[in-house]
Amino acid sequence: MGAAHIVVVDDEPDLRNLVQTYLTKHGMAVSTASGGAELRALMAERPVDLAILDVNMPGEDGITIAHELRRRGSIGIIMLTANSDTVDRIVGLEVGADDYMTKPFDPRELLARVRTVLRRIAPETVATSATMGREVRIGQCHLNLDSRRLYQADGTELPLTAMEFDLLQAFVRHPNRVLTRDQLLDLAHSKEGDVFDRSIDTRIVRLRQKVEADPRRPQAIKTMRGAGYMFVSGSAD
Repeated sequence: MGAAHIVVVDDEPDLRNLVQTYLTKHGMAVSTASGGAELRALMAERPVDLAILDVNMPGEDGITIAHELRRRGSIGIIMLTANSDTVDRIVGLEVGADDYMTKPFDPRELLARVRTVLRRIAPETVATSATMGREVRIGQCHLNLDSRRLYQADGTELPLTAMEFDLLQAFVRHPNRVLTRDQLLDLAHSKEGDVFDRSIDTRIVRLRQKVEADPRRPQAIKTMRGAGYMFVSGSAD
């Protein structure tokens, strides 16, 4: 199953880090932005499925950003505010927000609401690629199959060669199945004349250094002795 990419947009660094850490622990890919400009720059590089927006930010406020996001396509929007005034809530919902929470909040409640919104928008995002990217969790990282990019849970991009992407894509397309070195070479469509079956071992070692929490004890890309390798779908480090 693809992993949802969420962006926390808030001018408070502590709150951004708190939400990012909590949601990441529950298997989500979470990036942060201090305002609308950073959010747009991020969306230009990577699709976003759900935005958690602070209403009261200096300069461009969350209501304005939510209105813009709603025009762009199918994307989940949860508004956050320190103001319990129902006027903010009504305005937020009128511009297309899916949900609304007042600060301070329980991270567990936010997680529940995030999951609810993602379930609600799932049928829409299947039909449009305006904001949805096909992402798969691999160990502690997320692989975007559309942009061919690999991200850490905090949104940091990791360098990925064409061969490394092809190997990861081969694993993703054949989850929980043992693949021999020959099969991996074939599935990765390698055109390199000097590639031989043992070179796969070296490349997988490098991949593990990127995606595994502990490369010495891999949980996502496992060695099946005498047989090959297997990608364990849904593995969490």
